[in-house]
Amino acid sequence: MSVLEAVALTAGLTAVTVLTRALFLLPRRAWDLPTRLRLALRFAPAAALSGVVAPELLLPGAAPGAVWVRLGAAALAAAYFLWRRQILGTIVCGMLGHWLLAALAR
Repeated sequence: MSVLEAVALTAGLTAVTVLTRALFLLPRRAWDLPTRLRLALRFAPAAALSGVVAPELLLPGAAPGAVWVRLGAAALAAAYFLWRRQILGTIVCGMLGHWLLAALAR
């Protein structure tokens, strides 16, 4: 791939990404979403997070490292979520727990 092709590809991907994101930001007034859809969208971050984390925990050999390290980090993250109910803190707590437990496993 030449430099020109790489630049054109990057510009095209950037344009598509900005355009798809901007479609929700360009209208002058807020969209009136149905109540059921608004309620369902509240669960989107948790669903996306569980879709990423569940295969790493449940599939054998999906991620490197000891099983107890992954399960311990998941338990720490779940405990934090039950305590504070914050997605970002859950991710940070799970990652810090994983790094700490992986360091202890060495």
